[in-house]
Amino acid sequence: MWLNAPMELNGTVALLTGGARVGRAVALGLARRGARVALAYRSSQRAARETQGAIEKAGGRALLVRADLSRPGDAQRLVAAVTGRWNRLDVLINMASNYQKAPPRGFRSMAAGDRFLEKALAVDLKAAHRLSALAAPWLSRNGGRIVNISDWVAASGRPRYKGYAAYYAAKTAVKGLTEALALEMAPRVLVNAVAPGPILPPPGLSPRANREVIANTPLGRWGGSEEIAKAILFFIDSDFVTGETLRVDGGRHLF
Repeated sequence: MWLNAPMELNGTVALLTGGARVGRAVALGLARRGARVALAYRSSQRAARETQGAIEKAGGRALLVRADLSRPGDAQRLVAAVTGRWNRLDVLINMASNYQKAPPRGFRSMAAGDRFLEKALAVDLKAAHRLSALAAPWLSRNGGRIVNISDWVAASGRPRYKGYAAYYAAKTAVKGLTEALALEMAPRVLVNAVAPGPILPPPGLSPRANREVIANTPLGRWGGSEEIAKAILFFIDSDFVTGETLRVDGGRHLF
């Protein structure tokens, strides 16, 4: 029996966590297609309010919920707030992430290494797993979608940068979680992941580092937030792709 069908976003409810910069493009992309968008943020309230304003200015509907997703109770409160407002949940996009570089010798210190790993796993992995479980009964009603955010380095299976052991481990685990949830939640819910590469230059990036990124990216440029939005919408639109992780990196993994 064919239980899944192409998703019509008009009238649906999408929950988006984190992603203050890229998240704006994703949220607007969903809203333009008619989805009501719930935005979860921890500290970037100003950016979240700006995104909410842009959605409402365009005629859409948005809900802001402050949540520290490293806390199980906040995840429960978040899903309850969304479903309490709109009595449905169709799309979950787990973008919240803890991206921190360990100081020199941080990895060789057991206490420091544990601290960085716990922070990365709490937000990137555990929160995604927890929210997926909480959202599952709602997502299953109409054939929902979950899209997680991994990383092009983790998706390529090759750590490249020192100081990011915890982040790499967490994002690799997100890829594994995506595959496992796709099996667990089939056929009612499709679960996939996007693995961004050079999308937006991070704040404070030096001109030299910027040139190096561009030189090592076959397409020769930063991708821009819209590329992540398009990838997420592809997974939402598809009704026969699940358990996949898509690198959106301009070919960066080829170098």
